[in-house]
Amino acid sequence: MNKKNNSYERLETSLGYSFKNRDLLKEALTHSSYANEANARGASMECNERLEFLGDSVLSLAVTGYLFEKYKEFQEGDLTKIRAAVVCEKALAKFAAKINLGDFILLGHGENMNRGRERASILSDAFEAVLAAMYLDSGESIAVIRNFVLPHVIDEIENGKNETFLDYKTALQQIVQQFGTEKLEYALVGEHGPDHNKTFEIEARLNSNVIGRGKAKSKREAEQIAAKEALGLFGENE
Repeated sequence: MNKKNNSYERLETSLGYSFKNRDLLKEALTHSSYANEANARGASMECNERLEFLGDSVLSLAVTGYLFEKYKEFQEGDLTKIRAAVVCEKALAKFAAKINLGDFILLGHGENMNRGRERASILSDAFEAVLAAMYLDSGESIAVIRNFVLPHVIDEIENGKNETFLDYKTALQQIVQQFGTEKLEYALVGEHGPDHNKTFEIEARLNSNVIGRGKAKSKREAEQIAAKEALGLFGENE
């Protein structure tokens, strides 16, 4: 982290929240590449992946509650599409950029040299991890999360209200559900490249049959690409 960003006060101002335990915030901002390098030197450091896991659920709960109350005329499918659009990697990276979150992320040397602070997957993961840190630090207050994240979500919905919220995985799942007992799953079949610049290969499978493939810099994006390809088999692609 640059010396000019060695205080978390500016980030806390953007979050509208002051941490009682800044160790939680530091963990939320610690990318695996940084933790791996630190641990190789004999340190003991946790990366933000566990917090990201929790943050994903906390974010979903906050957004789902808002959509449920705000859009009473929408059915489950419509609500799911909107939620998917506003909590996707692209949207979360945009939210992270608005608060300059990349300035604070702790990255390993290779990731830092490869402009990791600008990478959507890193920004979105750190954003979710920070939400989890806020949630835990506040005594598991979902209100704290709503107060911070909903203005970003509302802006994203308003900016996209004249567009179709397109989530290929959701669209594919809805089609598959029409057939009743069909089983749809996504399988990681390949990882290529160094840790700081991996490419993931995902297959969309229907009853173990491959119906789509996707390659991307994040698993989420690769799954979306695979789902989009699969939709073509059902004549659903644009």
